[in-house]
Amino acid sequence: MTAASQEPIRWPAEAIWQAVEPQLPGFTIEIMPSIDSTNTELMRRAREGRQEPILLVAEQQTAGRGRLGRPWRSEVGDSLMFSLGLPLAPRDWSGLSLAVGVSVAESLQPQMSMEDRATLQAPKIGLKWPNDLWLTGDRKLAGILVETASFMASGDHSTSAGGYFEQQALRYVVIGIGINVRAPQGEGLSTIPGSLQMVDSRWDAPQALAAVVPALVATVQAFARQGFAPLQQRFAARDALAGRAVSLSDGTQGTAQGVAADGALQVQTAAGLVGVTSSEISVRPQAPVQG
Repeated sequence: MTAASQEPIRWPAEAIWQAVEPQLPGFTIEIMPSIDSTNTELMRRAREGRQEPILLVAEQQTAGRGRLGRPWRSEVGDSLMFSLGLPLAPRDWSGLSLAVGVSVAESLQPQMSMEDRATLQAPKIGLKWPNDLWLTGDRKLAGILVETASFMASGDHSTSAGGYFEQQALRYVVIGIGINVRAPQGEGLSTIPGSLQMVDSRWDAPQALAAVVPALVATVQAFARQGFAPLQQRFAARDALAGRAVSLSDGTQGTAQGVAADGALQVQTAAGLVGVTSSEISVRPQAPVQG
């Protein structure tokens, strides 16, 4: 961006708060011009006992983190970077990052009919197990980082907020999301970057935030009550690995066969069908998309 184009970003904080607070009492929104990492900041606060529901948005991160601590590079306005922190007590934590991915993908590009997909010129937003959103052609659009901390709040924990609050197994979860609005330079990146403006040139960071957050809160609350299973088919509709040759971090090779009801990646290997719950997944490059 040039100096002339660096106008203040107008975030729709009030509209997002009005949409979310009835479902998440005590919810607040904080916008920071610059921070090391929104996830790091909310985890710091959680360890200090500050574990209220909050949306923390950064216009720029100086030490953004992705999966396995990889850096998330960004300039002001080029990316949308935020973390949602809230106390949560799901029946089963398995598949939370997949549920988040489904919600974000559907908010940015709602489900389409097969006819619409056949005629759509924009790349499709897919889900790459377990933490990424990819565009058609294996271009990384967004990353998800989920972290948790022990719940330390004092007082009566027996009340219910949104139907998911239980003292048993209650933890504070921080869901960090980084979305490329404009594609960054690809040098040094293992995956070619994509961007929201490849999907629709009208997207900007504030519009994306308003589109994503209310549905994300609702999805996380539903996940706490019902788990990942109700989202399994919606994930399958956007599964970027389905039917593709994959390699696991331990050297195992096979073909991805979708995800199970608990979110485990199903991989057909020489030894049979294997359920993968934690691994780095690499894929063979797809053939270039004909334009």
